[in-house]
Order: sequence, then structure tokens, then C-alpha cells
Amino acid sequence: MEHLAAIEPIDYLVVGHITIDITPDGPALGGTAAYVALNAKQHGFRVGIYTSFGNELPLDVLSGIQVVNCPTTKSTTFENRYSEEGRVQLIRAVAEPLEIAAIPAPWKRTKIIHLAPVANEIPVFDPTILKADLLCATPQGWLRRWDAKGLVTTAKQNEEIDLILQASVVVLSSEDLGHDEDLIEWYAHKTKILAITEGSKGSRLYWNGDIRKFSSRRVVEVEPTGAGDIFASSFFMRLLITRDPWEASRYANQVAAFSVTRKGMASIPSVEEIKLAEIELLH
Repeated sequence: MEHLAAIEPIDYLVVGHITIDITPDGPALGGTAAYVALNAKQHGFRVGIYTSFGNELPLDVLSGIQVVNCPTTKSTTFENRYSEEGRVQLIRAVAEPLEIAAIPAPWKRTKIIHLAPVANEIPVFDPTILKADLLCATPQGWLRRWDAKGLVTTAKQNEEIDLILQASVVVLSSEDLGHDEDLIEWYAHKTKILAITEGSKGSRLYWNGDIRKFSSRRVVEVEPTGAGDIFASSFFMRLLITRDPWEASRYANQVAAFSVTRKGMASIPSVEEIKLAEIELLH
């Protein structure tokens, strides 16, 4: 295990692979962990990443963020192809698994711990070993499967992560679940708080036996990659601060809308956009 900086206290730990994204403009840094960490840092949180990645790309963009790396010869690598029919995703390589027990002890007890697998890299574990104020999960990576050619499909359900779901605040996209309403209801009954993102349509929130829909700010979309990660981390941070899931959902929709107006890591919201999203919109 490689520490890129001395272990210091943090407020937000994200666990998941930093990835290489193959784009028309060449390889780029990606992965939920990277988007989430940069968004949390922009919100003023002290951030740590527990991950596994190779040395294909520099990590200069993550300056000021503590990284604990499980070294690997090849980073997890994705290629996303977008069309009017939706996204086709390919996985070209997978880095090392991330054992939760190996997380540095000071990081197992913090304000937010965000489980963010992208390629089934977090093995099943007992969630009671983590002592976060908020244990959060974006479980899409536990649901991904891929064939010999790397074509990614979604398993939709993973019974092995049942205890993790029950212990966590969860964000998933409707696309992750194949737009299956019965399956969305299944997840709603498994979790304390469930947010379902629906792209430009906004999101819906399941909490305390109630469901509410939240619209998104109207913007010109340039690229949606990373928007779900920015929504999730914004939702978790706002929930920590306000303890109000409805407000957290409203806020996260606004921040995520700003993110789709730019590509790649440039989609991380600015301080001005964060302040604007904090304003309650009156209709």
C-alpha cells in the first residue's frame, strides 16, 4: 500500500477506483472517486481517497487531496460511447480490489464515508467496522458485469451487499436499474434514504415512506459524465449539514445541472455555482 501523503484527519472519505477514461480527445482521469473528491474539496471538506490505480496519468488535478493507493500495474479503464439510444460502456482493465479492513484506522471514523465502486472492486464487508456520521453508497459498480470483450451490462440486484445497503444512504440512477420501477421500489425498501437520479428530468427521493420529485435547472448539456457523482456527493454533504433529505436533494440537483455544461474534470462546480445552488428557488 502506498501513501501519497502523510495520513491526516479528513471529513470525507471516498472508496473506489480512480479510472482512466478513453475519450475522443485521448485518455483522461475519471472515476467516481476523482469527481467526488474534487467536489468535496470545492465544498471545503478535507478529503481522502482510498483507491487502486497505476501510473498512466499524472494526478496533479487531485492536489490537496490525500490519497492512499493499493498499487497496480494497470488502472481500471473505461470507454463510454454516447448516442441517441443511450450509453454503451466498455471496460478495458481493472485495478486491484479494495479491502475495507485495510483503510487507515483514522479514516474509518469520519463525517462521511462514501463507498463508490465502479468495477466491483469493494468486496462485501461488515459495515459496522466503519464509524461514519453518514455511511453513503453509490452501488452502481457492484451491479456492473462485463463479458470477454469488455461490454458492460447491469446485474440490477446484488443480494450480497444487502447489509451495506441497509446501513447506507444510497444514490443510484434510473439507468443503473434499467428504468425498472419494481426494482427501484425494491431498493427503496432496502435503504433508509434512496435518491434516484433521472438525468435532465432531475431526481426523486424515497424517505420515511414518502416520495418526492425534484426538477433540475435547465441548462445546455455538453457532457453528462460525472454528473451523477457530483449529484451524489453534493447530496451527501448537504444532508450532513442540514439533516434534511428533501433539501439535500433539491441542492444536489442544482449543483449537478451546472456540471453537465462542461467536460471531464472541468465539470466540478465553481464556488460561485455552489453558492448559487444554496439559494432556495421560489416558484
